[in-house]
Amino acid sequence: MKTIGLGLCWEDMPAGYQFKTVGRTITESDLVNFINTSGMTEVLFTDKTYAARHAPAKGRLIPGALVFSIAEGLVIQSSLQGTGLAFLKMEFEVKGPTFAGDTIHAEVEVLESRATSRDTGRGLVKTRNHVVNQKGEIVIIYTPLRLQTGKEMLADQWR
Repeated sequence: MKTIGLGLCWEDMPAGYQFKTVGRTITESDLVNFINTSGMTEVLFTDKTYAARHAPAKGRLIPGALVFSIAEGLVIQSSLQGTGLAFLKMEFEVKGPTFAGDTIHAEVEVLESRATSRDTGRGLVKTRNHVVNQKGEIVIIYTPLRLQTGKEMLADQWR
């Protein structure tokens, strides 16, 4: 019986390949759970009065780390389920604020895709991920390099 819902192998993601994830609304509960779990209890995120006086924009600000985490979850669900092996490194840039109630999605472009230097059935995939809000504004850009399974390795894994 075929297993469905698996991600893409590195060979299925050549340079230039693009995709867009589904969207996800970031809620006040997401913010509270994240800052309590991570210990990121910065007053900018925990004190509405302080934020109203000092934040560069109006609204309940969401930490960039939470926006990134949700975007990564969307990418993993759409393309890496069962095929992602390691997140090796990335460049990261916050381009604008995200607020509670904003809906984000990721737009992904493969920059590089190649076999590893050792013949292991694995490959390296580097992408440029734009995190975009409901207004079409890019709020984060990050470029992860990942280790992913190859087709042969995946076939053996899910038999």
